[in-house]
Amino acid sequence: MVTVDEFNGMDTGLLRPTLLDCCDAPDWVDALLNSRPYANLDSLLTTADKAARALTPADVDRAVAAHPRIGEQAPGASRGSSWSREEQSGIETDVATVAHLKSANRLYEKRFHRVFLICATGLSTSEILATLLLRLSNDEATEAEVVAVELRKIALLRLRRVIVE
Repeated sequence: MVTVDEFNGMDTGLLRPTLLDCCDAPDWVDALLNSRPYANLDSLLTTADKAARALTPADVDRAVAAHPRIGEQAPGASRGSSWSREEQSGIETDVATVAHLKSANRLYEKRFHRVFLICATGLSTSEILATLLLRLSNDEATEAEVVAVELRKIALLRLRRVIVE
């Protein structure tokens, strides 16, 4: 974790991988890096939010592809994998729940051709599953908007993990 002042002065090459772990969208990362220096965390988060809202559908697809299926543990010891496991820590791991999530994930992926993305932090398994099933009724345009919102929530949550006030 770094302060905003440290973030402002960090070498771009060192900071870029951390920001890509927050949101694997190079345009989002570039917007944050190119807008330095920030006066405080709020100004950084405001820029991050605005940049996330400007992501193209291709940017969103790329960033979503960096996330594991809901209910599946991200492999490896990377920061992004660790964050993903923490974010999904509330998901029950009993056989029936895992099977239900896998089945719902397959339906979602068949319908929308991407993994189901939700900011899972603080959500129960039943809340996640209910949301997944509800979102299956969305049309493509509506679901694309919802995915972009969920991606933005995750990116901002992860960015807050990087910065100390």
